[in-house]
Amino acid sequence: MTILSTGDDDIKTAADALREGRLVAFPTETVYGLGAAAFDSRALARVFEAKGRPRFDPLIIHIAEPGAAARVANLDVLSAQVRGNFAILSSKLWPGPLTFILPKRPEVPDLATSGLPTVAIRFPAHPVAQHLIALSTGAVAAPSANPFGGLSPTTAEHVKDGLGERVDFIIDGGPARVGVESTVLDLSAGPPRILRPGGTPREAIEALIGPVLSGSGAAGAGSLPVSSPGRLKSHYAPRTPLLLHTPQEMAALPYNAQEGYLFFSAAACETWLESQSLPANAAGPAAAVQSLSGAASAVEAAAGLFQALHRLDALGLARIHAERAPGAGLGPAINDRLERASLKIIIKTNLWSI
Repeated sequence: MTILSTGDDDIKTAADALREGRLVAFPTETVYGLGAAAFDSRALARVFEAKGRPRFDPLIIHIAEPGAAARVANLDVLSAQVRGNFAILSSKLWPGPLTFILPKRPEVPDLATSGLPTVAIRFPAHPVAQHLIALSTGAVAAPSANPFGGLSPTTAEHVKDGLGERVDFIIDGGPARVGVESTVLDLSAGPPRILRPGGTPREAIEALIGPVLSGSGAAGAGSLPVSSPGRLKSHYAPRTPLLLHTPQEMAALPYNAQEGYLFFSAAACETWLESQSLPANAAGPAAAVQSLSGAASAVEAAAGLFQALHRLDALGLARIHAERAPGAGLGPAINDRLERASLKIIIKTNLWSI
């Protein structure tokens, strides 16, 4: 495993590696992705092997410009209305943290789509990702660059710690700006439906095309294909058990030195510290008491979510208590990740792990 910079020569090295069927972890605006050439089945198999990812969980294919969508998705079979929705959304919200589920072209390997007739496709906003994809094959399949089911990586160091020698190159582009994965919107059949909340708020989508539905797209313990990446019930989980609470429940928790506390806002954190007669310096990046946003901003909270969970997970705590975010903007994406992380406890109790 070699760490690369974002300089042109290093990105060219990484692009050459992708064309050769090797794996490259690279930054996007959401999280770091583990990239492989999208039309190379052997390279795709290495992604599943490196992550320990089940073959029934499809990958997202990343492109470097909107016109490349037609290489991956069969847009001709869409109705005029759906094509119109895709045109509006892609022109206004791409590049960005929005993944579309669309009918796939036959050239796309079944391994990338888990045998489904649909494909997940995204045009990332990060300039390094765009440059890498354009220089390599123009289409790169990339799930998050971490062991399957674990916390998503928002820095190159997270990738190194999680995957180590299982990845050939890591491009260090600094911390991810958005910090949670993309929103997944299904346009393949029926009304538009959000399968996974993420970095593009529902409000931004509905402002352009009107109301959209929500759906699970989730799988249980079986091995049937999942309709969308990132929709398995237990996902995004730290090694430390995580319990999710309402703001009222969080405020009533007693302090335990063996446990961690993750508040949505600094104000809620400070109020709780005062109620426990703990000093203000009991909270902070190196402590077991942390907050996601000084200004109670869901955007700021989302950007720091996985970073905070990585820090708490490294402290050897008995458990982590986390506060739900408000329900608007990126709040649903934050809560989705925390809910899936908290389900790990239930799944372990039932002797079912994925």
